[in-house]
Amino acid sequence: MEQIVKGILKFKQDIYPERKDLFGVLADMGQSPEVLFITCSDSRIDPNLLTGSSPGDLFICRNAGNIIPPHSNETGGMTASIEYAVAVLGVQHVIVCGHTDCGAIKGALDLGSLKGLPHVKEWLGHCRSAMEIVRERNSLPGDQCVDASYLNEAIEQNVLQQVQHLRTHPVVAAKLATNKLSIHGWVYDIKSGSIRCCGLHDESFRDFSEQYAEIIAELEASAE
Repeated sequence: MEQIVKGILKFKQDIYPERKDLFGVLADMGQSPEVLFITCSDSRIDPNLLTGSSPGDLFICRNAGNIIPPHSNETGGMTASIEYAVAVLGVQHVIVCGHTDCGAIKGALDLGSLKGLPHVKEWLGHCRSAMEIVRERNSLPGDQCVDASYLNEAIEQNVLQQVQHLRTHPVVAAKLATNKLSIHGWVYDIKSGSIRCCGLHDESFRDFSEQYAEIIAELEASAE
């Protein structure tokens, strides 16, 4: 807690005064983020640091495993947040960002290790399709624990599956149908700082620089 208090003091003394005008605009005008950023609760992920964004740029939703439950009549925090971000805030992009060494996916690979954690086990049921894909592709028996050697594959499959879950939400489907929304899948490598990406209809990942080559070229041209 000492570090937190120290951080607040630094914010009040140094950071806030430097960006006082920005905070004033955000307070008076409200928020209008362009991006809904859905990622894991893992403390090693900092969406603003990773993307170089400022307050007001990202509408952030976090949970164990960067999970997006398929749409249903049962309201949940993720469902409500997605609906609000897309229908009210009018975000133009949704990024689903997984990461390496994800504890939630480790748990999904070995549900037997979650004894005594019934709510975690139920929540990770939303990863089941991804885990079944890993089993099928590697010819693993259904009752066999999937070991850590398949972790990176499972992390990528989980992002792909959560992207598909996102499409089941009515507000998302409507905006996709009218080309007013784009969906991006990312896997962030904590150790290297690199990002692998997929699009809405992709079945595999590629490097960030390849996925966003056109945007990068435009940025480089404008900088000349």
